[in-house]
Amino acid sequence: MPSLKSRNKKGRDLDDRLFWLPKEEEIKNAVTTDVYFEYAIEALKFARINPKVTMEIYTRKLPFQNSEWAIVSGIYEVAKLLEGIPVDVDSMDEGELFLAVNNSTVYEPVVQITGRYQEFAKFENPILGFLCQSSAVSTKAARISYAAKGKTVISFGTRRAHPSLAATIERSSLIGGLESVSNVLGAKLLKKVPSGTMPHAFILCVGDEVEAWRIFNQALPKKIPRIVLIDTFSDEKFAAIRAFETLGSDLYGVRLDTPSTRRGDLKKIVQEVKWELSIRGAGKVKIFVSGGLDEAEVLELRDYVDGFGIGTSVSAAPVIDFGGKIVEIEHQGGKREFLSKRGDISGKKHVFRNERTFSDIVTLDEKPPNGNYRPLLRPLIRNGKIVRDFESLDEIRKRVEKSVKKAATSEPVLTWM
Repeated sequence: MPSLKSRNKKGRDLDDRLFWLPKEEEIKNAVTTDVYFEYAIEALKFARINPKVTMEIYTRKLPFQNSEWAIVSGIYEVAKLLEGIPVDVDSMDEGELFLAVNNSTVYEPVVQITGRYQEFAKFENPILGFLCQSSAVSTKAARISYAAKGKTVISFGTRRAHPSLAATIERSSLIGGLESVSNVLGAKLLKKVPSGTMPHAFILCVGDEVEAWRIFNQALPKKIPRIVLIDTFSDEKFAAIRAFETLGSDLYGVRLDTPSTRRGDLKKIVQEVKWELSIRGAGKVKIFVSGGLDEAEVLELRDYVDGFGIGTSVSAAPVIDFGGKIVEIEHQGGKREFLSKRGDISGKKHVFRNERTFSDIVTLDEKPPNGNYRPLLRPLIRNGKIVRDFESLDEIRKRVEKSVKKAATSEPVLTWM
């Protein structure tokens, strides 16, 4: 097989890779940064200016309707990115719920970096990339998981995203509360068993629904649940009946993936399927729905189905627009100069939460306010060394579930002093 370089004589192929993807070492070395950071570093070196600064990563506005809370994720990647760089980093925990109140001047930083600016300037770009994308997916997953009211929700969305993001999307989805993932590599890296059913293409290749269900049942290991598609060729109600008649007690569930242009009133279709299976002694057969579902559909269907396959609404969740801003400079002798650009508020901030009242206080004082408050920002890196033990994925999920339930059933308050 000819080498990449030999095939690239006319400049049509890449010299050192097949796909338009950064290598891990290129991300680690911030080659994926924006060039204006390199311009700034070069100019500062020329002028011999390299102040010790504190930069905060935060957002003031969330892209989710009627919501002032979100879940931060991507902290692990930020730690790995900055490991070995001579900086100090404080951050919220992976999966922490933070507030962003639209009409408030004050904000909650999710990450703070203190160090000589030239040492970390070029890392701002990948830091924001990790946090913006991962946090968006985790937040959307948390909203849908809460809306599902305990029903199974599976991540089906990586086919709608760049393959390089598959594992990140699946991890962020699980952090937010989805029960399982369908992506093979994502599940492998997360040490989970992937979940899935069958594609329409399989049934089309066989050419007959009943025969396809039989083949699937005969070919696949018994540990794989027999969940069959019932909307490829015919009415879902009658297909569900045939599926039970075909597979009997082997049938674990049926899945409706009917596109919105053809399905009419999906709730009524689901109710029909549920009724027809029930009166035939198949009341234990699970009903799953998928195909372009979002929070509204989950809320409408959750009382009638056993689970959801959620795709694009999570994997392509609207990005949380974090930004990185310098808020103070430390001069010789430890003197702090509060300094920020127009429109920002200066000074390194501390965020404390009262779990009972779900009220947050932002302050410049390191001491917690009176009452039962805990700090949301904790040491992550000290002089380039990671100083935090990361929780397991399951531990993070439990904490997220508890926080989301609290936020959804109360009115979180953000104040400052």
